[in-house]
Amino acid sequence: MYEGVVQDLIDELGRLPGVGPKSAQRIAFHLLQADPVDVRRLADVLVEVKARVRFCAVCFNVSEDEQCRICRDPRRDGSVICVVEEYKDVVAIERTREYRGRYHVLGGAISPIEGIGPDQLHITELMTRLADGAITEVILATDPNLEGEATATFLTRALRPMGLRVTRLASGLPVGGDLEYADEVTLGRAFAGRRSADG
Repeated sequence: MYEGVVQDLIDELGRLPGVGPKSAQRIAFHLLQADPVDVRRLADVLVEVKARVRFCAVCFNVSEDEQCRICRDPRRDGSVICVVEEYKDVVAIERTREYRGRYHVLGGAISPIEGIGPDQLHITELMTRLADGAITEVILATDPNLEGEATATFLTRALRPMGLRVTRLASGLPVGGDLEYADEVTLGRAFAGRRSADG
């Protein structure tokens, strides 16, 4: 334990996701040794990002405007929506350069243990977006874990009566992985999603 404001800094840094007590302490001491101009620049960016960044009124992605750049882009395919849990998932999918449709960010996944149900997510807004009939396919790109699967199952049941094509991202073995290290669920999905060896 350190005195006063140093310990306060360590405590605040430790509240960040993925930052444990030792990492928080390392970051705090890095900041203490850093040039005051660099620390001021970091502080200014933190304040500015909280003041300027909000969530897109259409898809709930991060944006500095009313709508994010993807929702504003007329070249995007407006008939397909990819549903993701978090805005960081949008970035991951965009990096592939394989998808040209639009997104809908749920803001999390269904997790009864954490008290998160469908009402705490942007599912109502998704249903509103789908109501006009312009969307023909919904791609469910939730995480391949228990919460993501529960969310995808819930959405599939909710969307089925709308007559939309509902698809799920394929999952299975990673390239460069070894079969002996794959868990049962991953290996089972790889078998279920197998394709012709001809390509």
